[in-house]
Amino acid sequence: MGDSAAYKILREHLVEGELVPGNEIGIRIDQTLTQDATGTMAYLQFEAMDIPRVKTEISVSYVDHNTLQMGFENADDHRYLQTMNAQYGIYHSKAGNGICHQVHLERFGRPGATLLGSDSHTPTGGGIGMIAIGAGGLDVAVAMGGGPFYLTAPRMINISLTGKLRPWVSAKDVILTVLGILTTKGNVGAVVEYTGPGVKTLSVPERATITNMGAELGVTTSLFPSDSVTREFLKAQGREKNWKEIIPDGDAAYDRTIDLDLSTVVPMVACPHSPDNIKKISEIKGMAIDQVAIGSCTNSSYKDLMTVASILRGKKVHPAVSLIVAPGSKQVFEMIARNGALADMVASGARIMESACGFCIGAGQAPITGGVSLRTNNRNFEGRSGTDSGKVYLLSPEAAALSALAGALVDPLDVPAGDYPTIKLPKSFLIDDSMIIPPSSSPVEIFRGPNIGDPPYTDPLGDTISGVIGLKVGDKITTDHIMPAGQRLKYRSNIPAYSRYVYENVDPAFSQRALENKNRGVMTAIVGGQSYGQGSSREHAAICPMYLGVRVIMAKSFERIHSANLINFGIIPLVFKNESDYERINTGDSFTASGLIGQVAKGNDVSVEIAGAEYLFTLLASERQRKILVDGGLLNFTRKNIS
Repeated sequence: MGDSAAYKILREHLVEGELVPGNEIGIRIDQTLTQDATGTMAYLQFEAMDIPRVKTEISVSYVDHNTLQMGFENADDHRYLQTMNAQYGIYHSKAGNGICHQVHLERFGRPGATLLGSDSHTPTGGGIGMIAIGAGGLDVAVAMGGGPFYLTAPRMINISLTGKLRPWVSAKDVILTVLGILTTKGNVGAVVEYTGPGVKTLSVPERATITNMGAELGVTTSLFPSDSVTREFLKAQGREKNWKEIIPDGDAAYDRTIDLDLSTVVPMVACPHSPDNIKKISEIKGMAIDQVAIGSCTNSSYKDLMTVASILRGKKVHPAVSLIVAPGSKQVFEMIARNGALADMVASGARIMESACGFCIGAGQAPITGGVSLRTNNRNFEGRSGTDSGKVYLLSPEAAALSALAGALVDPLDVPAGDYPTIKLPKSFLIDDSMIIPPSSSPVEIFRGPNIGDPPYTDPLGDTISGVIGLKVGDKITTDHIMPAGQRLKYRSNIPAYSRYVYENVDPAFSQRALENKNRGVMTAIVGGQSYGQGSSREHAAICPMYLGVRVIMAKSFERIHSANLINFGIIPLVFKNESDYERINTGDSFTASGLIGQVAKGNDVSVEIAGAEYLFTLLASERQRKILVDGGLLNFTRKNIS
């Protein structure tokens, strides 16, 4: 059997292990990206490794998450990033230049390359045929230092596309359809690859929308082939020399194939509070709305915003609706300003936001109490918008713009097909990289504000851990549940301060209770349900619990990135051998794990005594990860082993 496109790239970059599904492998990383919400800690960890210069082909640091400077914290972090980047050989994309995934696609992405990013939506790069993977900041720091990135050799899911999308149906509807099929759970260890004749009908921005939201599937990454469409996009960006054909062999092996006729796709919507709570818009159309937000790394490309501008041109936003538009990059922003599309949106009553993540991460533009917000971004977890009672629906830019005019959810297929604006990508994009600062060739003094601390260390694993079950939670606990974003992200460089907000919206007393236990020498464990740790790659969801004395998390299942982050910071992820045991454990129960070093070193079954009864768990860790746990985390392990 031949290779898929994904396996061709993995094989070319393989440095450790055998490329057999289920095996742990190590791959060489060509490029890295970080963003400011995760990057500060990643670079502090890189500094701690005592490596004088990054060893990747290219590493880029983006400022796109916390761009509202309310207080000194964010501004200080951004200055630290710029000076640190200059010193260590990293390109620095300033605030205002755009969202990392959009800009990287435009200016740096290379077909056939590997990209590791400290953001879960890094798979956007799969839109041009990259193996682009989201990971915790410490994993990215190790990759910048020349270390391999480890993953499970994936099983392959092939989504074979035929046909062509109808007018008023978009790429967003494609990925929402896929989410309706595969859901957000059960896909750990898989890669989704799009093939078939329908691929040729999708532009690179459309492909990138689909691979971006592949993160919501819980897969390692998603990718399209690199073909003539990819070549034309890169040519328009002045980067045709970076093009390389990446296509699967005719007899490529896939573990599962899903056939999807694009002509049958209809406008879809993800309802609160999960990206896989999928319905056809036709089922709930007419619902009154309060807010519409268009943008984010998912749907803020030139094509997306030109389509929105065409829909809004000469019309007015409904008086009961607040319409927000955020271009994905300075390139897009300037191009729509020059061609008049921006004026069309402003004239309609749209509010134009900075080219940043903004509303997607709860950094501004929260909806009203109990409000209905239609958004083109990728996640609609409860409370993520900044309003706990807000109801966020995810949908296409087309449906969002039409609904903003109507004051209610509109099914785009109710609009005549002939009214659909046909937008062609330009033969050449506006190229201005003046807000991307190259690294310095001379020594740079690194700026450190008072909110920037040292990366925390974990002690090596003790043979016996005892303590208390500090919290019991249910299914689909996201990293936003664990570590709130939005206004709290300004503390990302100050772990003691940020740790005060662990599980703030689930149990406001948890952090204080855990810290008091730690100070008394009592460790804390957390019990969870299915898909524990889904969502953001933000490693603070592991660092801050570790700081509070959490050393064990027992759950029915874990999501990939969070499980790896837990191990990286010395927290043991244990999966119930018998899921029904979950019901027998309560907050406040005591626990003891004895002979732990031997159990972890051996792997597989781990025994924990809880409230006088013995429970069996499976340790989610490879042989390498078991060594990391024994050392007390990846930073300790790396300092011992990296050359």
